[in-house]
Amino acid sequence: MLRVAIVALMFALASSGAIAGRGAVQLDNAGARRAAALADQLRCLVCQNQSIAESSAELAVDLRREINEQIRAGRSDTQIIDFMVARYGDFVLYRPPVKSHTLLLWFGPALLALAALTAFLRALRNRRRRANERPLTSAEHAEAERLLSGSSSSAP
Repeated sequence: MLRVAIVALMFALASSGAIAGRGAVQLDNAGARRAAALADQLRCLVCQNQSIAESSAELAVDLRREINEQIRAGRSDTQIIDFMVARYGDFVLYRPPVKSHTLLLWFGPALLALAALTAFLRALRNRRRRANERPLTSAEHAEAERLLSGSSSSAP
């Protein structure tokens, strides 16, 4: 009985692998190069810091399969990229186009660096200004001592 269950399980696993293998799209060398180039241009939406060519996330595998299917269907690289952008937005591109809603993405790092440089230069200027302040005169020093000690000889 156990042997029959093991054989049935092995048969089920082998047949599911065969079914999964039939779903994979095989490409010729030129198609495989196109698919790899397209996968390098698209960001993994799960990992976000890897292309779908580098990622092993399930979504990246699905996107690579979609690219392969579209290449087999005869679509151009531009059509495939346009399909991915229509489906997932500009974020799927590693180099999104400069548009009104991507300006911060493109120029945000430069603005942040400029703000940091401005803050640094202001801090340096304030530090120099404090170093160049003149010391108190003896009259000012005496007045400060009088105020700090709490005695007020010229109280109204």
